[in-house]
Amino acid sequence: MSDRIVVIGAVAAGPKAACRVKRLLPDAEVTLLDQDDLISYGGCGIPYFVSGDVADEKELRSTSFHMVRDERFFEEAKGVKVKTLTRAVSIDRKEKIVNVENVKSGQKAQIPYDKLVIATGSRPNVIPVPGHDLGGIFTISSLHKAIAIKDLLAQGKVEKAVVIGGGAIGIEMAEALADLWGIDTKIVEFMPQVLPRIVDKTIASMVEQHLRENNVEVFTSEAAQRFEANEDGWVKKVVTNKRELECDLVIMAAGVRPRGELARDCGLEVSPFGAIVVNQRMQTSDPDIYAAGDCVETFNLVTGKKAYAPLGSVANRQGRVVADNLAGIPSRFDGVVGSFIMKVFDICVGATGISTDVARAEGFDAVSAMAVQSDRAHFFPTQALMFNNLVVNRTDRRVLGLQGVAKMGDGLLARLNAAAGMIAHRSVIEDFSNLELAYAPPFSTAVDVLNAAANVADNLVSGRLKVISTEEFVDWMDGKTDHPDWMALDLRHPKEAEPWVKAFPEKWLAIVYDKVRANLDRLPKDKTFIIICNAGTRSYEIQLYLRSVGIDKTFVLPGGLNVIRRLGVSWWQQ
Repeated sequence: MSDRIVVIGAVAAGPKAACRVKRLLPDAEVTLLDQDDLISYGGCGIPYFVSGDVADEKELRSTSFHMVRDERFFEEAKGVKVKTLTRAVSIDRKEKIVNVENVKSGQKAQIPYDKLVIATGSRPNVIPVPGHDLGGIFTISSLHKAIAIKDLLAQGKVEKAVVIGGGAIGIEMAEALADLWGIDTKIVEFMPQVLPRIVDKTIASMVEQHLRENNVEVFTSEAAQRFEANEDGWVKKVVTNKRELECDLVIMAAGVRPRGELARDCGLEVSPFGAIVVNQRMQTSDPDIYAAGDCVETFNLVTGKKAYAPLGSVANRQGRVVADNLAGIPSRFDGVVGSFIMKVFDICVGATGISTDVARAEGFDAVSAMAVQSDRAHFFPTQALMFNNLVVNRTDRRVLGLQGVAKMGDGLLARLNAAAGMIAHRSVIEDFSNLELAYAPPFSTAVDVLNAAANVADNLVSGRLKVISTEEFVDWMDGKTDHPDWMALDLRHPKEAEPWVKAFPEKWLAIVYDKVRANLDRLPKDKTFIIICNAGTRSYEIQLYLRSVGIDKTFVLPGGLNVIRRLGVSWWQQ
């Protein structure tokens, strides 16, 4: 008798597991269940469907050869039985039965299995404040919700929108609303920065400024306290702890939680967070039941702890591992580093591994090293600056993470992908410094920005480089902190430095880079110098020289004014 394999959930991990196991076990009876009627779609593409970059929702459900992945496709092309609009109500592990009901008719049925796969995904977090269920408030939980949002936009019913949550989905949705549709859009984020716990504050501030430059207002350290309705019961206002924001559309993008209830209720082990606990073979606590995708707990390869990684890319890889093991092919999913990249108007931002804040919270002696240089040879016409921030553990020099911002393109992606593989294998600074990367002037620099970031990290943890944080420098310039003994030493061309000297005569001293050695007598003996150039490279060289002649009270501004220019501070254009 052939195996009866039932898969619950048909978006990412479920279809991957079902189709691969059918290829490996052609005689198996594979049944795919889902409570929705739209299945196997690219959920990460929803913001691009709303924005108009993806014109038709069917494109999100289509193969690369333009066949829509519907019931007919799976049954005729893949040999997989599909039951849509079928909700799995409970699992009887003793009898090996899935109890189901039809979503529309309520008709109940039982589906027997020999092996079961749970791929029930996640559900969006809903902020439990008054008015959260008003008309016009949407979560990004399904393709149906995306279609409804786009219909409202196309009908001209939206003029002002508020996005609750400054994570990746929130930012992508804000861009979708503001860019194509011209909607007055605001982001409200509870944490002090966008992309919290994913990137460091400096990178986040650069993203926030770029959003503002593209007419998306960003309010951090704010929480929605209630939603108010008009006379028709449609949302008209978001009230936070600091302000009131008028709107006729709210996108709630406050993260997701695993749908692990089905597993919990049948006695399978779940985490305190509600995610299904699996081993490296993606088996649950019942050896005949596997689980994959957004509903499962995984392992973080950087921290060595359990983690939650609701990403379509992870779900697909886990689905393949499930299928292999169902077919008797030993296969493991060891865990995740945690990698992401996203488009934000004209730039891209991404990260792999963990941020500095997360690293410190996990007990690492973490520091970050910023490198700023061209993404290709500086003499090549299309070069643009790339900002790479490497997070390292000071004690053992292990690299814990990499974050970056760059002009929209594939350059940042290439560096993140290289770093992700190395971080997974516990590489140290020297491994990154000496990493071989393909080079040609149209694509990169001879010393790649990833190598350069590692070199900065080496200088930093070895004690040769002493830095001041970007945030502390900005606070000093804004007058939020009083350090009368500090002075900026500007190494740039006199024409670049002159406006700053005039604007801040008490704070700013300009001596061009190649003239410092001949002008030591101009340096006040009672000052601590913040050495400044455009990127930080010249500043480091001068710091070493000054130390050699007994001037040791110096700091380098990481990334130099190339970073400061992108923070939106009021004084950088002086």
